[in-house]
Amino acid sequence: MKSRKILCALLAVAMTLGMTTGCIKDDPDNPPDSISTGGAASIDDPPAMVIDEDVLDELGLSVFVRDDGEQFFRFNETKHITVQIWDRGRDDGKTDPTECYWAQWIKAQVLRDLNIVVDYYGTPRDTEEQEIANLLASGSAPDIVLSYNNPALQTFADMGGMLNLDPYVTGLAWMAPNMWDLLGTEFIYFNRDPNDGKIWSISGIRYGQTRINTFVREDWLKKLNYAEPKTIDEFEAMLREFQANAQLLLGADADKMIPFSLGTDIGWRADHLLASFVPNDITDKELYTRGFCDRMFTFTGIKEGVRKLNDWYNAGLIWQDFHLHGGRTDDTEDKNLAQGLVGAFINGWSIPYDAHELGIQGQMRRDVDPSASFIPVTAFQNDAGLYRKFLPAASDRFIAFPRTNQEPEASLLYLDYMSRLEVRTYLGAGVEGVNFERVLNNNGEFYAVRSTPPTSEAVRNLEFISDPDVINPRTGTNTWTHGELIMNREANFDYLMTFNTDGNIFFETDEISAASRGFTFTETEPDVIGRAVVYSSLDGRVRANVQLGAIDAESGMARSLQDKRDTALVNSVRAAPGQFDSVFDSAMNDYLASGGQRIIDERTQKWEATYGSAVSLSEID
Repeated sequence: MKSRKILCALLAVAMTLGMTTGCIKDDPDNPPDSISTGGAASIDDPPAMVIDEDVLDELGLSVFVRDDGEQFFRFNETKHITVQIWDRGRDDGKTDPTECYWAQWIKAQVLRDLNIVVDYYGTPRDTEEQEIANLLASGSAPDIVLSYNNPALQTFADMGGMLNLDPYVTGLAWMAPNMWDLLGTEFIYFNRDPNDGKIWSISGIRYGQTRINTFVREDWLKKLNYAEPKTIDEFEAMLREFQANAQLLLGADADKMIPFSLGTDIGWRADHLLASFVPNDITDKELYTRGFCDRMFTFTGIKEGVRKLNDWYNAGLIWQDFHLHGGRTDDTEDKNLAQGLVGAFINGWSIPYDAHELGIQGQMRRDVDPSASFIPVTAFQNDAGLYRKFLPAASDRFIAFPRTNQEPEASLLYLDYMSRLEVRTYLGAGVEGVNFERVLNNNGEFYAVRSTPPTSEAVRNLEFISDPDVINPRTGTNTWTHGELIMNREANFDYLMTFNTDGNIFFETDEISAASRGFTFTETEPDVIGRAVVYSSLDGRVRANVQLGAIDAESGMARSLQDKRDTALVNSVRAAPGQFDSVFDSAMNDYLASGGQRIIDERTQKWEATYGSAVSLSEID
């Protein structure tokens, strides 16, 4: 590849991120001279997958044919990239994500097939955007970063911290046929600016619209002979029944009863309830102009939903210490749940079932009652009688290349490799006999796979012999314990940056994959998992991906507005009786005055400039 001059520059990055410094190419958005900077006629058209032999040679690539006949583009000279991976700690048998079996397997395959050395850089999951900011500030960001917080990535891009991906994902599309086949224009162009075609991040895809569920203690309902709630009034009555029968349900721990658990990220932790207060006829225009906050904070009707939570809090139905603990998850709350003290809560679609016997339901059944269980319910109807959920497009995490990335082509080839079907299948399902087993139907036919995570003490120390190239850094050999093959997240989705799914992955056939979903969690019956999948998106409305260009007013505001929103919601829920309106209104006014209104106004102006008086996308040709 032709040499490129390097310019060390100082980049100011907002969001109280300090100063960002790094070595930056003088024109980092331009690829090698002969590469097209965009092959698609429009956002709907995929680029032509035509290999340019001159570019192939300029990039130092050859076609490599593996012994099994699989073909790859492979660098003639070894490349080196670093890739961000979430580090979820070591509790419950979690492994070091930078050195565990899965990381070593990927490294060995990518080196063999692509001649790329991969190093993983672990960052905490809960502070991902701040970690990225710190790494950008030190000039040491990984070559590939990912985050659920796309506005934060956009802010980094606005301040010059990210590469424009269009010359690579479009101009070099032929290098990434597997990624294009998996994501298509919908997700590769998910954030493409309609004005200049620049792409600062691409979106992974999520198979299935599982996001959030409402859970209640099924065993408590049975003890009280109480019907599963189907409306908000029935749900509230159920919470009062739990409260009134604390002695029966918890015995000596009656004073620890928590009818409904909550966390400081109320927009997430009360999502289903809050969504039920949004008018069913909310327009696509409002979903766009006010949808910059994925917690629906400024949507019409949200205030009344928060008022209901305030009523519950003051009635003692909500965990009184919720404001001291976490957002979506918290160790103290997890202990309350695992100890069987909680009657109901709202959170990620599979939270009680995660981590198998080491998770919430597994611990409850082991330490509290073998019959203890949470089941998903759907109980919050909107004004049209629908159990409305506002769902994002089937996008997942957002992937970007920091401006300090000196190997964007190798980074692109890595993403393509991780998008390959056989790679997704192996990483998602794992090793047969260690991570999964085959399930046979009554006719003895293989029809599904059952997750068998090696988390129990009985199997953790069993030995597994890997391929010769997958070396265990602990022993220097290819021998591993089963415990070292624990997946820190189901289906290894931390590694599969372009792909996420709601259950076991085993794509021998679509039917097997679908049937396997119910066997994902060992402490939960398949029909409960099936129900959780359905209820998570029941009566869902998917927000359209409206692309009207970057919103200048959003730059640098993601973290500050998020903090103001969370504080406003917490204080509103905890407001004393009679003070709710003043607390909520004051906090909302502050949020809007601090930048929220400017974002709404700019989004409104861009919508009207493009769509005129239309308020629904169905009105637009």
